[in-house]
Amino acid sequence: MTVTRPCHLGAPIERVDGLAKVRGEARYAYENTPDSAVYAVPVQATVARGEVTRVDVDAVLSSPGVIAAMWYANAPRLATGEDAEPAVLQSRRVAYRGQYVAAVIAATYEQAREAARTLHVEYTAEPHDVGLRDGHPGLYRPGSVNPGLPADTLKGDPEAALASAPVVVDETYRTPAEHHNPMEPHATVALWDGDGLTIYDSTQGTYATRDQIASLFGLPPGNVRVVSPYVGGGFGSKLSPHPHVVLAVLAAKQVGRPVKVAVTRHEMFAVTGYRTPTIQRVRLGAERDGRLVAITHDVVEQTSTVGEFAEQAAAPTRLMYAAPHRSTTHRLVRLDVPTPTWMRAPGEAPGMFALESAMDELAAACGVDPVELRLRNEPATEPESGLPFSSRGLVACLREGARRFGWHGRDPRPGTRRSGRLYTGTGVASSTYPVIRRRSRAEARAEPGGTFTVRVAAAEIGTGARTVLTQIAADTLGAPLTAVRVEVGDSALPLAPLAGGSMGTASWGTAVVRACEALKEELEARGGEVPPQGVEAAADTGEEIRAQEKYARHAFGAQFAEVTVDADTGETRVPRLLGVFAVGHVLNPRTARSQFVGGMTMGLSMALMEESVLDTEFGDYLNNDLAQYHIASCADVRDIDAVWVDEEDPHLNPMGSKGIGEIGIVGTAAAIANAVYHATGVRVRDLPITLDKLIR
Repeated sequence: MTVTRPCHLGAPIERVDGLAKVRGEARYAYENTPDSAVYAVPVQATVARGEVTRVDVDAVLSSPGVIAAMWYANAPRLATGEDAEPAVLQSRRVAYRGQYVAAVIAATYEQAREAARTLHVEYTAEPHDVGLRDGHPGLYRPGSVNPGLPADTLKGDPEAALASAPVVVDETYRTPAEHHNPMEPHATVALWDGDGLTIYDSTQGTYATRDQIASLFGLPPGNVRVVSPYVGGGFGSKLSPHPHVVLAVLAAKQVGRPVKVAVTRHEMFAVTGYRTPTIQRVRLGAERDGRLVAITHDVVEQTSTVGEFAEQAAAPTRLMYAAPHRSTTHRLVRLDVPTPTWMRAPGEAPGMFALESAMDELAAACGVDPVELRLRNEPATEPESGLPFSSRGLVACLREGARRFGWHGRDPRPGTRRSGRLYTGTGVASSTYPVIRRRSRAEARAEPGGTFTVRVAAAEIGTGARTVLTQIAADTLGAPLTAVRVEVGDSALPLAPLAGGSMGTASWGTAVVRACEALKEELEARGGEVPPQGVEAAADTGEEIRAQEKYARHAFGAQFAEVTVDADTGETRVPRLLGVFAVGHVLNPRTARSQFVGGMTMGLSMALMEESVLDTEFGDYLNNDLAQYHIASCADVRDIDAVWVDEEDPHLNPMGSKGIGEIGIVGTAAAIANAVYHATGVRVRDLPITLDKLIR
């Protein structure tokens, strides 16, 4: 596969949709208001487990503006079983607090909200279990973990190797539940036209939403159209349709009119997914010089009673460092909670916090510099699969990061650098994320006036996908950027995979390149002449991806952090963050840096702030708004920088690129925690790093 360096790719092009966004011309899901549209507001369960026995529907039907009220007894039936998470209002059972148990449809949002607030629901409550704990009697081994990886792996005899290793680290690390809070809350507008259904939705994948809704309502997929040209962030929470989407379609079917549903910030903490809490035991056995002989990583996490989601937290341990003896395990327990889902760098973000914290502990135990320790354990091939790496830039990232950060000459002694009330420390951690490419289709069209239209059902979730695809198309066609228009965000467009897993640009971009190449060939065969009706070409990358060579494809990086900790209050600040990444060819430095810095800032949130606090008595999250669920902003990092090393990798895609949307968050929390240890001598193994954990 030949990787080219055309003129537009690699240039810091401004966003092609930037003006539309700042002028308010970009239309988001809830801003679509079809004629005669009405509003639905859900009613959420106030018990964590039990059964709905009665809903006083008649009492609200006389309220101003109310058109209908739905619950299990009168809602339209779906084509699936009763107890799956998306099977909204199909059962009396309550599986978690906050589950939708009814809905009110009214002429205005305010009328629907007031009627929903007063709708009386009676329950038979049952004892519930919502607390994740190690040793829970309900723990079980899932059949696989996201995205279809084996739950457990074993190589060699790690128990014997640990028993004989001169140096052993054996510690348990914990991460809390975390909730996505995209700028645009989830929203859906549903409109039936006979057996046809149009959905305006805030989604990271129009085809995924189309297919699931079609299945639920017993429709051919072609009868469902999902429109989503702009999405105000997702972080994984919009990868699959949540109950509000189903509710909007049900309500529209019930009343025979278009229905709008907007999920409030409070509701998002119950019905749009979250990152599972984890309990992770990591054991490292090493020679006295720090060379690993054994690695084990055992993960405990939760899922719900109505669905299973298994996060692959131990998966990065399978590829990071060389050790002849190794094992990883994942165990789940079904609790009376909502089903977890993908959240930025699922698996890698919490898993690498544990592994990279343990590596820092090993460096201290062996008296080896933390950067040098990682260099000494660099594998020649992917440790568990034995596959060659298509490219592996971790060593380059560590060395370049150490140079830029001023790491060399670092005093390794913890708790010895103090100026006034502030202790100072520095820490490092590695980053990784898999390189994934999925089948996609695209169409390219030449117009008589010398312009081009490229169509692919990609999702623009704020990352700059529309801009980068324009660059890819323009380079392939040899056309100026202003001559290319890219259409995305509609299931009526050619098939595209999700905007998640850092696979979007690689997947969509490959299809765009192939469609544009086919169009160029067609134009050349016509002598460059374009008839009035235009010239079209299409591409499907399924065969190309099935035929790609067997390589271990991963992006890598290194995170460096400096922290200060107040000796009296334990307040932790992060004056400096540096991320260095090896991600193939960077297609647009402007959008790339934005993604890296955003991920690193989210990693700072993970380290110091983010925690969904569960009330075990009521089975609900207490801090379910942005006043109490704290996230970092640019003001929380005084100096944050993201750079990348040159990396040529001919085994990826026509652009030579690796995904960058997720890797920025991976390792950041560990680098900060390791810096806190260096500053104070206190090792924090359970996130977030709050004041009480440092005042001892």
